Amino acid sequence: MLSLALKTTTQYVIVSKLSSYARRNRTKRALWEYDNIIRSIYLLDFIDLLTLRRNVQRALNRGESYNQLRRAVSYANFGKLRFKSEHDQNIWNECSRLITNCIIYYNISLLSRLLEIKQQQGDLGVAERLMHISPVAWQHVNFHGRYEFTKIPTSIDLDVLIAQLASRPLVLDHSD
Repeated sequence: MLSLALKTTTQYVIVSKLSSYARRNRTKRALWEYDNIIRSIYLLDFIDLLTLRRNVQRALNRGESYNQLRRAVSYANFGKLRFKSEHDQNIWNECSRLITNCIIYYNISLLSRLLEIKQQQGDLGVAERLMHISPVAWQHVNFHGRYEFTKIPTSIDLDVLIAQLASRPLVLDHSD
Protein backbone atom coordinates (compact mmCIF):
# COMPACT_ATOMS: atom_id res chain seq x y z
CA MET A 1 0.00 0.00 0.00
CA LEU A 2 2.94 2.30 0.72
CA SER A 3 4.27 1.77 -2.79
CA LEU A 4 0.85 2.70 -4.16
CA ALA A 5 0.79 5.86 -2.04
CA LEU A 6 4.34 6.75 -3.18
CA LYS A 7 3.32 6.01 -6.81
CA THR A 8 6.09 3.47 -7.30
CA THR A 9 3.52 0.91 -8.45
CA THR A 10 0.11 0.96 -10.10
CA GLN A 11 -3.33 -0.09 -8.92
CA TYR A 12 -3.30 -2.83 -11.55
CA VAL A 13 -0.23 -4.48 -9.99
CA ILE A 14 -1.74 -4.31 -6.50
CA VAL A 15 -5.10 -5.73 -7.59
CA SER A 16 -3.50 -8.53 -9.64
CA LYS A 17 -1.29 -9.55 -6.71
CA LEU A 18 -4.22 -9.50 -4.29
CA SER A 19 -6.32 -11.51 -6.73
CA SER A 20 -3.65 -14.20 -6.90
CA TYR A 21 -3.61 -14.65 -3.10
CA ALA A 22 -5.70 -17.27 -1.35
CA ARG A 23 -9.12 -16.17 -0.14
CA ARG A 24 -8.04 -16.32 3.50
CA ASN A 25 -5.04 -14.05 3.02
CA ARG A 26 -4.61 -11.62 5.93
CA THR A 27 -3.79 -8.62 3.70
CA LYS A 28 -6.85 -9.22 1.55
CA ARG A 29 -9.10 -9.60 4.61
CA ALA A 30 -7.63 -6.43 6.14
CA LEU A 31 -8.39 -4.48 2.95
CA TRP A 32 -11.97 -5.81 2.95
CA GLU A 33 -12.41 -4.66 6.53
CA TYR A 34 -10.91 -1.28 5.70
CA ASP A 35 -13.39 -0.99 2.84
CA ASN A 36 -16.22 -1.87 5.25
CA ILE A 37 -15.09 0.92 7.60
CA ILE A 38 -15.03 3.48 4.76
CA ARG A 39 -18.46 2.32 3.56
CA SER A 40 -19.87 2.54 7.10
CA ILE A 41 -18.53 6.07 7.55
CA TYR A 42 -20.11 7.09 4.25
CA LEU A 43 -23.48 5.56 5.17
CA LEU A 44 -23.47 7.31 8.54
CA ASP A 45 -22.64 10.62 6.81
CA PHE A 46 -25.40 9.94 4.29
CA ILE A 47 -27.90 9.42 7.11
CA ASP A 48 -26.75 12.47 9.09
CA LEU A 49 -26.08 15.05 6.37
CA LEU A 50 -29.01 16.46 4.44
CA THR A 51 -26.68 18.19 1.97
CA LEU A 52 -24.96 14.90 1.09
CA ARG A 53 -28.33 13.24 0.46
CA ARG A 54 -29.42 16.16 -1.74
CA ASN A 55 -26.18 16.07 -3.72
CA VAL A 56 -26.50 12.31 -4.26
CA GLN A 57 -30.12 12.75 -5.38
CA ARG A 58 -29.13 15.53 -7.80
CA ALA A 59 -26.41 13.33 -9.28
CA LEU A 60 -28.88 10.48 -9.71
CA ASN A 61 -31.38 12.85 -11.34
CA ARG A 62 -28.72 14.11 -13.77
CA GLY A 63 -27.88 10.56 -14.75
CA GLU A 64 -31.54 9.69 -15.24
CA SER A 65 -32.11 12.84 -17.32
CA TYR A 66 -29.18 11.90 -19.53
CA ASN A 67 -30.55 8.37 -19.97
CA GLN A 68 -34.00 9.74 -20.87
CA LEU A 69 -32.42 11.96 -23.53
CA ARG A 70 -30.45 8.99 -24.87
CA ARG A 71 -33.66 6.96 -25.11
CA ALA A 72 -35.37 9.83 -26.93
CA VAL A 73 -32.49 10.05 -29.40
CA SER A 74 -32.40 6.27 -29.84
CA TYR A 75 -36.12 6.02 -30.52
CA ALA A 76 -35.69 6.28 -34.26
CA ASN A 77 -37.95 4.81 -36.90
CA PHE A 78 -40.74 4.71 -34.30
CA GLY A 79 -38.86 2.27 -32.09
CA LYS A 80 -38.12 -0.22 -34.84
CA LEU A 81 -34.37 -0.65 -34.89
CA ARG A 82 -33.05 -2.73 -37.75
CA PHE A 83 -29.57 -4.04 -37.18
CA LYS A 84 -27.94 -6.67 -39.31
CA SER A 85 -25.04 -7.24 -36.96
CA GLU A 86 -23.72 -6.50 -33.51
CA HIS A 87 -21.29 -4.08 -35.14
CA ASP A 88 -24.23 -2.08 -36.58
CA GLN A 89 -25.83 -2.04 -33.14
CA ASN A 90 -22.60 -0.71 -31.59
CA ILE A 91 -22.36 1.99 -34.24
CA TRP A 92 -25.97 3.03 -33.55
CA ASN A 93 -25.27 3.14 -29.83
CA GLU A 94 -22.18 5.32 -30.27
CA CYS A 95 -24.02 7.61 -32.70
CA SER A 96 -26.84 8.11 -30.21
CA ARG A 97 -24.28 8.98 -27.52
CA LEU A 98 -22.65 11.49 -29.89
CA ILE A 99 -25.98 13.10 -30.78
CA THR A 100 -26.98 13.24 -27.10
CA ASN A 101 -23.71 14.93 -26.18
CA CYS A 102 -24.10 17.38 -29.09
CA ILE A 103 -27.54 18.38 -27.80
CA ILE A 104 -26.14 18.91 -24.30
CA TYR A 105 -23.21 20.93 -25.68
CA TYR A 106 -25.59 23.11 -27.70
CA ASN A 107 -27.74 23.72 -24.62
CA ILE A 108 -24.68 24.53 -22.51
CA SER A 109 -23.47 26.98 -25.15
CA LEU A 110 -26.82 28.78 -25.16
CA LEU A 111 -27.15 28.83 -21.38
CA SER A 112 -23.56 30.01 -20.84
CA ARG A 113 -23.82 32.87 -23.29
CA LEU A 114 -27.22 33.88 -21.94
CA LEU A 115 -25.80 33.81 -18.42
CA GLU A 116 -22.93 36.10 -19.46
CA ILE A 117 -25.37 38.59 -20.97
CA LYS A 118 -27.62 38.59 -17.91
CA GLN A 119 -24.61 39.11 -15.62
CA GLN A 120 -23.37 41.99 -17.80
CA GLN A 121 -26.82 43.55 -17.69
CA GLY A 122 -26.79 43.27 -13.91
CA ASP A 123 -29.84 41.02 -13.87
CA LEU A 124 -28.42 38.83 -11.11
CA GLY A 125 -31.74 37.23 -10.18
CA VAL A 126 -32.15 35.76 -13.65
CA ALA A 127 -28.44 34.89 -13.76
CA GLU A 128 -28.80 32.97 -10.50
CA ARG A 129 -31.77 31.01 -11.85
CA LEU A 130 -29.93 30.28 -15.12
CA MET A 131 -27.13 28.61 -13.17
CA HIS A 132 -29.61 26.01 -11.91
CA ILE A 133 -31.11 25.05 -15.28
CA SER A 134 -30.11 21.62 -16.49
CA PRO A 135 -28.58 21.48 -19.97
CA VAL A 136 -30.29 18.13 -20.54
CA ALA A 137 -33.39 19.30 -22.38
CA TRP A 138 -34.77 18.32 -25.74
CA GLN A 139 -38.15 19.95 -26.10
CA HIS A 140 -36.66 22.18 -28.81
CA VAL A 141 -35.22 19.26 -30.83
CA ASN A 142 -37.15 17.55 -33.62
CA PHE A 143 -36.10 13.89 -33.55
CA HIS A 144 -38.58 12.76 -36.18
CA GLY A 145 -37.85 15.24 -38.93
CA ARG A 146 -36.20 14.60 -42.24
CA TYR A 147 -32.59 15.68 -42.36
CA GLU A 148 -30.55 16.10 -45.50
CA PHE A 149 -26.82 16.21 -45.04
CA THR A 150 -25.95 16.56 -48.72
CA LYS A 151 -27.12 20.18 -48.95
CA ILE A 152 -24.92 23.06 -47.92
CA PRO A 153 -26.09 23.86 -44.41
CA THR A 154 -27.15 27.30 -43.35
CA SER A 155 -25.34 28.10 -40.16
CA ILE A 156 -27.23 29.15 -37.07
CA ASP A 157 -26.29 32.60 -35.83
CA LEU A 158 -26.03 31.98 -32.11
CA ASP A 159 -25.55 35.68 -31.36
CA VAL A 160 -28.95 36.52 -32.86
CA LEU A 161 -30.55 33.58 -31.06
CA ILE A 162 -29.00 34.60 -27.73
CA ALA A 163 -30.09 38.23 -28.24
CA GLN A 164 -33.67 37.05 -28.79
CA LEU A 165 -33.53 34.86 -25.69
CA ALA A 166 -32.04 37.68 -23.61
CA SER A 167 -34.84 40.04 -24.59
CA ARG A 168 -37.51 37.68 -23.28
CA PRO A 169 -38.38 37.11 -19.64
CA LEU A 170 -37.11 33.88 -18.13
CA VAL A 171 -40.01 31.59 -17.26
CA LEU A 172 -39.26 28.42 -15.34
CA ASP A 173 -41.65 25.73 -14.33
CA HIS A 174 -41.16 23.83 -11.10
CA SER A 175 -39.52 20.82 -12.79
CA ASP A 176 -36.38 22.80 -13.76
